[in-house]
Amino acid sequence: MAPVRGDGMRGLAVFISDIRNCKSKEAEVKRINKELANIRSKFKGDKTLDGYQKKKYVCKLLFIFLLGHDIDFGHMEAVNLLSSNKYSEKQIGYLFISVLVNTNSDLIRLIIQSIKNDLQSRNPVHVNLALQCIANIGSRDMAESFSNEIPKLLVSGDTMDVVKQSAALCLLRLFRSSPDIIPGGEWTSRIIHLLNDQHMGVVTAATSLIDALVKRNPDEYKGCVNLAVSRLSRIVTASYTDLQDYTYYFVPAPWLSVKLLRLLQNYNPVTEEPGVRARLNETLETILNKAQEPPKSKKVQHSNAKNAVLFEAINLIIHSDSEPNLLVRACNQLGQFLSNRETNLRYLALESMCHLATSEFSHEEVKKHQEVVILSMKMEKDVSVRQMAVDLLYAMCDRANAEEIVQEMLNYLETADYSIREEMVLKVAILAEKYATDYTWYVDVILNLIRIAGDYVSEEVWYRVIQIVINREEVQGYAAKTVFEALQAPACHENMVKVGGYILGEFGNLIAGDSRSAPLVQFKLLHSKYHLCSPMTRALLLSTYIKFINLFPEIRTNIQEVFRQHSNLRSADAELQQRASEYLQLSIVASTDVLATVLEEMPSFPERESSILTVLKKKKPGRVPENEIRESKSPAPTSVVQNNTHVNHNKLNSNANADLLGLSTPPSNNVNNTNNTLIDVLGDIYGNNNAAVYNTKKFLFKNNGVLFENEMLQIGVKSEFRQNLGRLGLFYGNKTQVALSNFNPVLQWSAEDALKLNVQMKAVEPTLEAGAQIQQLLTAECIEDYADAPTIEISFRYNGTQQKFSIKLPLSVNKFFEPTEMNAESFFARWKNLSGEQQRSQKVFKAQQPLDLPGARNKLMGFGMQLLDNVDPNPDNMVCAGIIHTQTQQVGCLLRLEPNKQAQMFRLTIRASKETVTREICDLLSDQF
Repeated sequence: MAPVRGDGMRGLAVFISDIRNCKSKEAEVKRINKELANIRSKFKGDKTLDGYQKKKYVCKLLFIFLLGHDIDFGHMEAVNLLSSNKYSEKQIGYLFISVLVNTNSDLIRLIIQSIKNDLQSRNPVHVNLALQCIANIGSRDMAESFSNEIPKLLVSGDTMDVVKQSAALCLLRLFRSSPDIIPGGEWTSRIIHLLNDQHMGVVTAATSLIDALVKRNPDEYKGCVNLAVSRLSRIVTASYTDLQDYTYYFVPAPWLSVKLLRLLQNYNPVTEEPGVRARLNETLETILNKAQEPPKSKKVQHSNAKNAVLFEAINLIIHSDSEPNLLVRACNQLGQFLSNRETNLRYLALESMCHLATSEFSHEEVKKHQEVVILSMKMEKDVSVRQMAVDLLYAMCDRANAEEIVQEMLNYLETADYSIREEMVLKVAILAEKYATDYTWYVDVILNLIRIAGDYVSEEVWYRVIQIVINREEVQGYAAKTVFEALQAPACHENMVKVGGYILGEFGNLIAGDSRSAPLVQFKLLHSKYHLCSPMTRALLLSTYIKFINLFPEIRTNIQEVFRQHSNLRSADAELQQRASEYLQLSIVASTDVLATVLEEMPSFPERESSILTVLKKKKPGRVPENEIRESKSPAPTSVVQNNTHVNHNKLNSNANADLLGLSTPPSNNVNNTNNTLIDVLGDIYGNNNAAVYNTKKFLFKNNGVLFENEMLQIGVKSEFRQNLGRLGLFYGNKTQVALSNFNPVLQWSAEDALKLNVQMKAVEPTLEAGAQIQQLLTAECIEDYADAPTIEISFRYNGTQQKFSIKLPLSVNKFFEPTEMNAESFFARWKNLSGEQQRSQKVFKAQQPLDLPGARNKLMGFGMQLLDNVDPNPDNMVCAGIIHTQTQQVGCLLRLEPNKQAQMFRLTIRASKETVTREICDLLSDQF
């Protein structure tokens, strides 16, 4: 600890020196115990200790605490130091209290009184020390005790600037733990007007506070936009000499500029006022212009500060997505950074261009940099930059450049880092399917993927190629020929064998006319791979062989011999034995007609959303570009859908920016189904069903499915949650032959409940056409725990009759759980700590159906908590752990479900750090088993 001038605390320096000179842990403990005994005797016996001595001994206690030893005395002496008028003594007192005093301490009232005295002091140093102590402790008690004093200090005209800065940051710290500390009404305007303060330090601190307030209540603080734009404009247009005290390496107030730009990104659109918008655009243009100017210094600090402001300005331009000129200029500026020597700049440029590629205004400009991005993917030394180049190629891909980009990614895949191969495989598969104008090209791409990176080709990829080949007759023969040729390679990946087995089993007859791919040749080629494959692939090949008997009766005896070999003990796998035995008997007993019926060609799969996209979004949450999501169904080749594509093109693009979850409305070729069958985005096909289907409780354990269905309307839901934020896509499908007019979903959620769960709902078109499907996006923010869930009231006119009904949304509090892993020791230690009456809730109830323990386990796994195996001594008992994320706090929660098989009953126990959470979780689950 640096000595204060004229007050060196020599005794402290000697003690620290002694500790450093100790040769062993035992010597150190002995010296510390000796010092603790000395300090204790001084505090107890010597009533004449002056401030200097108290300070010295308190400093020693602090040092001992920092070494990892417990301190159980000295607190009162530290509190006494707070009343000193000397800065050094008061500082040490506050430091000790901030570090060592528990908020439940008996001394807290004395401390609060001392802090209040200092807050009323005319000495700004004392006031700042008090504010720093409040912020360091940051408890709810502190927030309640000083909820009046700190806001007054912040907006008072008499308060010195240095105190206002500390008051703003202290208030921000308390706001994060106690959001209700900030008063509303006229205080809102006074806090906002701090952006006009003459002192730049006050403005910087106030901007941080206002940014946090805006995130909680954007409408109340919308007045900050005009002032923020005005202040930003003045900073950007000022020279570095105008703001000399706040200029960092020739860049005026870079930290404040970045904070203001981030503040404006809380609103979209930023402003509706033409004058303010024009001034903001002018400011952003000025920032872009300054980026083109020669640097005023060669030092890295200058370029870092300048680029920090530039990138944040570009983020705001991307966020607004409404000014074509600015978007194009931003893209050109980022393009220059792609060749910069600085690795971080290249990475940031690629990342920002990923977002620009999703905008209709700048997509074409981004494509101009395609060659440079391809070079980055191949030549960059840093794997994270190569990864970002792959992301950008994926984002900029469209029908015009798809073949070139896919080919480049395939070429690079052979030498790509192992860490990014799996993601690259998924992206190539998605692009090939999405932009395939000729499905022979698609088949070639997927088979190349399997050849180059077979270990990284997931089941979803090869499942998908089989679905597409089966659904498209024009490509079946080509697929059979291509996969037959691929299987002839000496080294053939198992995934290729799977695809080959399936396709040849269905369509091998289409190439059997060529002597080079005669039936027996196909069979021998597949069977040559049999012994190298896993049991699952062998089972698939046995199914292919029985299909061959139907397609090629002339090789029946060859195949039956294989079945005989694997139907006895030669095959160690029981599944293969049984399969071979049954197929052998089927080939012997069944007539030709029966075989043809049993083994007929697979029917077409229903068109549904590609599961590959879902896998990619799980691997890279938040990183799948939005333009990817606009057409998530497998598209038909251009020649087939050319007549229909233009019908809903504008409608599709208008919703693309709001489509953040991959919840796209199906493309127009699905809407105009010839049989008017509604194809649900979740992959289910429903026939006519006149009975209403509605069960919100099932969504306690899943996020996707059909929420409601009757003879007129089907409502599907698809949702995702991350910490305290959630997004839902509602899909309204019109099952009738007439349009539903005045279609209006309205959220039913009280203002009081909205303070706990803030739900925002996008508007939808008032007309739902016959056989059509539209989507509505909802966002939810959990501010604190709550009970029940919001409701939407849906009204519309059908054949002139008004229809209205209410549906509860699947937004129960368990959606904000984060699973938590625990071992048995940690679980029961936490369980024991949560034994208070208000921390637990228990219910004993009869099983709803015959006791189903596997079903109960599956439900608990879908509930959001972590199901902990091998924790409870009773193997039938189920225990879970999780944390509910809210904006204000995190609530730990433990669950124990104990079945009684004889009585057909369950006992459910919930323990959590908050009473309302225990009750709500217990109520949600008590009727679900």
